[in-house]
Amino acid sequence: MQAVVHIGERLKRVRLRRMYTQRELADEAGLSERAIVELEANRREPRPATLRKLVGALKVEPEDLIGED
Repeated sequence: MQAVVHIGERLKRVRLRRMYTQRELADEAGLSERAIVELEANRREPRPATLRKLVGALKVEPEDLIGED
């Protein structure tokens, strides 16, 4: 069984550090703005493909979004 990963706060922190709006990140990652909103609010968990898109768009390592605090 796979552990649930809540990336909302980390995603928002990295997005703001990169100076992206939610819309800009969505466009860059090929996702909907609603998806970004729901991920940041922890109402949705990212699928592996979504996580790869976010990592690529933000130019970070996966651990930056899902790593331990």
